[in-house]
Amino acid sequence: MLEEKTIKLFQQKNIVFIATLMKNGAPQLSPVWANYDSGYVLVNTAEGRIKHKNILRDPRVAVSVVSNDNPLDMTTIQGTVEEIIPDYDYTHADKLTQQYMGQKHYPFKRENEKRIILKIKPERIFVMPELKINDN
Repeated sequence: MLEEKTIKLFQQKNIVFIATLMKNGAPQLSPVWANYDSGYVLVNTAEGRIKHKNILRDPRVAVSVVSNDNPLDMTTIQGTVEEIIPDYDYTHADKLTQQYMGQKHYPFKRENEKRIILKIKPERIFVMPELKINDN
C-alpha cells in the first residue's frame, strides 16, 4: 500500500516515468500518464510500443512520479507488470485525459491504435522525505 503522499502525486497532473529493460539489459525510459487504483499503478500506453515489447519479455519495471510544483516531492517504485489489460474503448485513457488535461475524451487517437493498461504491483517503494526547493 502506498503512502497518502504518493497516492496524491498519482491523482494530480504529474508525469510518471516508467523504466523497462531492453533485450540487451539496457534501461529504457518513457514519460507516461498513470494513476493508482486498488494497490496497483496503472500505466496507459499502446500495443506494440517499445515499453510494451520489453514488458512482454521481462515484466520488471520501475516508475517514478514527480510533483510538477516541487521536483523534490517524488516517489520511485520498483514492481512487476502483473497484467496487461485491453483499453480498446479508451475508458482508462479518457479517465487520464480528464486528470491531465481536463478534457472528456482522449484527443490523440490514432487509426488502428490499441490502448492497453499496464497493471503494476509495487514491490519496493522509495518516498523522498519532505523537502522543498529554496526560493532564494
